Amino acid sequence: MAYSIKQLAQLAGVSTRTLRYYDEIGLLPPAYINDAGYRFYEQKQVDLLQHILFYRELDVSLETIRAILTDPQFDEVAALCAHEKNLRQERDRLNRLIETVEQTIKSKEGGETMQDEQKFTAFKEKLVAVNEETYAKEVRDKYGDDVVDAANEKMLQMSRADYEGMQAEAVRVQELLKKVSETSDDERAKLALAEAHRAWLMYTWKDYTKEAHAGLAEMYVADERFAAYYNDMVPNGAVLLRDAIIAYTKQ
Repeated sequence: MAYSIKQLAQLAGVSTRTLRYYDEIGLLPPAYINDAGYRFYEQKQVDLLQHILFYRELDVSLETIRAILTDPQFDEVAALCAHEKNLRQERDRLNRLIETVEQTIKSKEGGETMQDEQKFTAFKEKLVAVNEETYAKEVRDKYGDDVVDAANEKMLQMSRADYEGMQAEAVRVQELLKKVSETSDDERAKLALAEAHRAWLMYTWKDYTKEAHAGLAEMYVADERFAAYYNDMVPNGAVLLRDAIIAYTKQ
């Protein structure tokens, strides 16, 4: 069965404008366009749209989704299993977030005092879930399950101060990346960028080595899903960050 763009939009609960945009960026081209210029979608496109919406529910960027779905090794059944796992985790996280809100209300109303760490648990769990959904396979293949599991555990055990510090360093990395993009010959900005990135990493890394830092930087460029995150910030962002880190680790 073929769906017109209006029919598919109604079926999926999205706008026709969204479907046109997905076509424009190469994320979801129609199966064919008829002589009158109307887009039509078949079963393959319906299934891909379902995947797109699953990923969007987990806040994965459109560029990253496109890289995932166009990967020659993309396995639809495996992806659906991963969606189920991550959506169940997200459901559990939301339930815990509801509990956190309820506990906060009770605390404000004079009930049991709530520890600061409890207030941020659900947010940290969200970071772990999104990272697992988007990047875990490549990182686990490169560094091993023990390293990734230790990083996740360190993130989940973060204090409020560390959580806020990690978020601040992420913002600093983005700001410095923009500065390097605008002033490509500013060596001090490149050094500051690499140092900020190291500081951000150490909120979850157990140990630091220049080799691991450089290897991660190369992965940012080699894997489109990683590259997309930084390229969304500035043009060619992944390469700019990689070059800054490589220069930093060679000092």
